[in-house]
Amino acid sequence: YKNLLERHTFLSGQYEDLVQAEKTLESIIQELDEGMRRQFAEKFHDIQREFDKAFKELFGGGHAELRMEDENNPLESGIDIIAQPPGKKNKTISLLSGGEKSLTATALTFAIFKLNPAPFCLLDEVDAPLDEANQDRLARQIVAMSAQTQFAMITHLRVTMEKMGQLIGVTMKEPGVSRVVAVDIKEAVKVAG
Repeated sequence: YKNLLERHTFLSGQYEDLVQAEKTLESIIQELDEGMRRQFAEKFHDIQREFDKAFKELFGGGHAELRMEDENNPLESGIDIIAQPPGKKNKTISLLSGGEKSLTATALTFAIFKLNPAPFCLLDEVDAPLDEANQDRLARQIVAMSAQTQFAMITHLRVTMEKMGQLIGVTMKEPGVSRVVAVDIKEAVKVAG
């Protein structure tokens, strides 16, 4: 009886510790969940505001917004992207042309970068589906944002290259022999001028 009583007392204590730990963990999880919901809502609205600004800058007008599919459950909700370039009345991003989709995605990226700048950003031919007017607006935006983020952009388009500060290219003077060529535009203008 004595052995069983000791064992029962020990296991009862362990059980009570586990029940208390479970309650503590549930309380911490609930507190973290509420904090994440609040923080997500704040950042979501900040990104939404900056997205509309960046969209208008890149498109020269229009309207863009982000909408949660389920506002009651923001951490599990999907997000709809609503983009209306100037003169269009579409409701979803799927109705946009390839160039408009590219510019919309870039506007969202820029909105996030404005709120939380990264030191470096690589853009791979995001300007390829754009017409010259949109290429020019994109390049101007990249130049404006390059004060806080270093951009490397892969492009083959003259309009974009004309706006950049430095060009790095790969040339093949002889078959099978690649050579990297770099030109600092500011230095080239000084030398030429």
